[in-house]
Amino acid sequence: MQKSLLVSDLLFIHAHLLILSFPSIRGIHPSLTLKAAVVHAYDDHDDALFDSLVDREIARDTDAGHAQISEYRTSKTVSHLNDALQYFQLVLDQCPVGHPDQAAALTNLAWARLEGYIENHLQDIDTTTSLFRKALVLRPQGHPDHALSLYNLVDALIWRYSKEPTAICIHESAALCCKLPPLCPEGTYFRSIGADGAVDYVIRTSNTLPIDASDEGIQFRRVVLELCPLAINTIQEHSKRFHDDLIQLLREAVSQCPEGHSDRCDHLNNLAVSLGYYRFNHQGKPNDLDEAISLHEEVLHLRPVGHESRDVPLNTLGLALITRFKNYNDIDDITRAISLCRDALALRPPGHPSRDTTLINLALALDTRYDTLHVSEDLNEAIHLYREALRLKRLEDPERHTILFNLSSALCSRFTQTRKDEDVEEAITLCQESLAALPSLHPNRWFDYTWLKEAYLCRYRVQHNSADLALAMENFRLASRHPTQGFPNRIQIALLWVHEAEHHQHDSALEAYQTCLELFDNHVMTRSSIISRRDAATAFSRAQSLPVNAASCAVRSNELPRAVELEEQGRGHQWSLASRLRTPLDDLKSASPQLAQTLSELCKRLSDVQGSAGSTDRAAADQAATEYRKLTRQWEAAVAEIRNLQAFSRFLLPPSYTDLQAAARHGPVIILIASKYSCSAIIVPTAGKPYHVPLPSITLTDLKNLKDRFVRAIKETSIMGPKEPRNDLIVLLRIHDLKLKFHSRIWLCPTAAFTSIPLHAAHPFQTKADRSKEPCLEDLYICSCTPTLSALIRSRETMKTRVTPSFVAIGQGQPGTGQGKALLSVDSELELVHKLVPATVNSTTISGDAATRAGALEALEQNTWVHLACHGKQDHTQPYNSHFVMKDEHLTLLDIMEKHIPHAEFAFLSACHTAVGDEKMPDEVIHLAAGLQFSGFKSVVGTLWEVDDAVAKHVVEAFYENLFKDLKDGGVMDCTKAAWALNRTTHAVKTKVPLEQRMVFIHIGV
Repeated sequence: MQKSLLVSDLLFIHAHLLILSFPSIRGIHPSLTLKAAVVHAYDDHDDALFDSLVDREIARDTDAGHAQISEYRTSKTVSHLNDALQYFQLVLDQCPVGHPDQAAALTNLAWARLEGYIENHLQDIDTTTSLFRKALVLRPQGHPDHALSLYNLVDALIWRYSKEPTAICIHESAALCCKLPPLCPEGTYFRSIGADGAVDYVIRTSNTLPIDASDEGIQFRRVVLELCPLAINTIQEHSKRFHDDLIQLLREAVSQCPEGHSDRCDHLNNLAVSLGYYRFNHQGKPNDLDEAISLHEEVLHLRPVGHESRDVPLNTLGLALITRFKNYNDIDDITRAISLCRDALALRPPGHPSRDTTLINLALALDTRYDTLHVSEDLNEAIHLYREALRLKRLEDPERHTILFNLSSALCSRFTQTRKDEDVEEAITLCQESLAALPSLHPNRWFDYTWLKEAYLCRYRVQHNSADLALAMENFRLASRHPTQGFPNRIQIALLWVHEAEHHQHDSALEAYQTCLELFDNHVMTRSSIISRRDAATAFSRAQSLPVNAASCAVRSNELPRAVELEEQGRGHQWSLASRLRTPLDDLKSASPQLAQTLSELCKRLSDVQGSAGSTDRAAADQAATEYRKLTRQWEAAVAEIRNLQAFSRFLLPPSYTDLQAAARHGPVIILIASKYSCSAIIVPTAGKPYHVPLPSITLTDLKNLKDRFVRAIKETSIMGPKEPRNDLIVLLRIHDLKLKFHSRIWLCPTAAFTSIPLHAAHPFQTKADRSKEPCLEDLYICSCTPTLSALIRSRETMKTRVTPSFVAIGQGQPGTGQGKALLSVDSELELVHKLVPATVNSTTISGDAATRAGALEALEQNTWVHLACHGKQDHTQPYNSHFVMKDEHLTLLDIMEKHIPHAEFAFLSACHTAVGDEKMPDEVIHLAAGLQFSGFKSVVGTLWEVDDAVAKHVVEAFYENLFKDLKDGGVMDCTKAAWALNRTTHAVKTKVPLEQRMVFIHIGV
């Protein structure tokens, strides 16, 4: 792991909340309302302090709340926080609309909640920001506390961003910060307590976000920069264009400060930091770092020996030289960096407030040189310096864990070289002593667990004592389950646990996977919109293959039912979470009608609020998110009550193998697992235990190569003649004997790289002894696909109730400008479909100007059978924006998901890329066909790549002829025959349609 660096000399770091305390006056401690009055009284030399003591009872409850918060700050005991919240809520209840102290009461409650959020004792930040917003509304511009309320809201948003980084959050903070400087002139009380710090932090952080290259985006940052010139030295920007603009501004600032100007040193330092720390880290240009070092040299020259601030440029120049050494390995750089840091340390003797920072920087420089030259004296001195820095930090100091890690890491490095047990034992003892001194719910315990597992792993790698490996895994377990940390940190440590357990083949691997999946479930469920859930899930790069690796681990442990459960739990996570709000409640209604009604209403309200949470109006979105969390708690309570009922103990829990086997009721489900650890298939039969088909000759790399080859081959077919052979498109598969009747139904559930390969059209791996061909998969079986086993089960369950079928054909062959080429065969395809639909069925056609987004959505809701012929577009960046192209606006996957159409039965998607999943998260199966299945369609025909509309009509014609041919004898429309009809169609059009246009169509669902 990379060593941590303290850069307090380089950057301004946002400060913690400033706590103001006042002496008791007539037995009452001034509340927050009165604290503001005290400040104004002292500013105005006004003795009218006690005019604000209007309601003694409110004041007592307020002060009782402050007393509990003070206890909480010291002890971090949650009961004190809860007591404070109760007191402040009581005060708020006594301050109705119009009460002069309502804004202060809102602020008190919000601050208490924010402190709990900061310490990870509360997860709900939306309620806190909502309270601050309400207080701000009550203190409009012109109100003496308007700036204070602005700052409060900014601070809450900053803390939210620090734990749940979202661009919109920090952008709002920046917008609010633009209003602060004019309200707080230099020298005022409020400017002195941290307005500058908030502005600096927000600007720096807002510029870490990727931005588009629009003039509006750049201009926004320029305006903020010009409004807040003191924040220049803290800006971090990942946009090349903005880096260049910022550096140009700083160069101009330097040019306006000739030698001798009092501000020249500050501007030189700002320019040096922007070049050597920000732009160099982003773009890696050596010239930037060299120039930065030259600028730091000039600052050092302007602060000669004896200057009171010489220690600062000594440190910053030393840090820049460390950076250059790490990148270019010039030993002179690290040698001079060490010398500069020694000089800085001499200027910061014992008792100096910044001595600890310089101790760490010098230790880091020595540690870095040791990594290259392996001179033991460097490592020994680094350890000595880390020890001194650690002694200067209190146990509760938030930076202590950084020093502890660097020291532990250095001790472990020395142990690895010298094999002296006392070093690794010291590292272990330091963490154990820290743990012993901290209460059970202190946030720093998480860091101690983290460093302990590193120390135990270090000793295990040298001594190979299984007890050390077991202790390392136990500390992984403790860290991943420590409740004071938010879900992201716990997920990261659980992912590391998985990695180490797999690497060392430790028997805790399966538990580590289970912990990861549970943490993901909890983390993603806290997000109030569909898109934010995907954003939360994709934030962890190591987690993309988690479901298949978990299943592979269970297979290797010979726990096949567990493999099926884990694969299902991790796969299609987004669909699983969303489907909780659409659970059929028929059985529950029989057991408890009242609970069924309660849950049904909560699901509907949650679904409605979920849509509002994506609003661009931040106040409305915050309100919706707060309501979502409130309803989620009520929903969880209702579910917990339901689980207490007999026969409902597993209600809405991840399904067991027994539950999942229902997916194989009408034929086996074959789960194809593509993991870096093993590739295999698990066959879930109609009855009995699953069985395993190993694929030892296939690796994940092989599958990825096959996928890439397939993509290239599909592109090449566009320039091939219809009669030319498509050998590169033939997938060979060793077909396992399923002991089924000829043309029995089977379902494929592919994972990871398997999802991009048309396995439904697989050819046999071998020929017969007489050199004749073995039958293909589609010759033997009627093959369908399913995103998850649960999706197939849900589709079957909702078929219990059927309505009179109605059919709509929707086509758009003339999309708007820039939306794709005209599809000349769409109108003829719609006419063909209309002719093939039985006359007894209510059938309509929507095309041309009528085929709009709204018109298509309405048709989807009002009909049970749908045929769509238009452009389909896959959005690789945001798959929920994948769409069908209509006349006016796109009909997106998100639009479809937000509809609930339980009576829907069948959809044929004669459009491109409708069954292609998310590249970042292939196991989430986020595509248009899956979205239609989720919204209610039980049976869907989708496409894996581009469709040629000129030949697609041959497939469409043969498909509907096969599907509807029995209706002439009085039969009924049956969506369960769609897979059979597509199978027959593939054979029927072999002479008319090239291979790639036959393989492109797949069946999903019942």
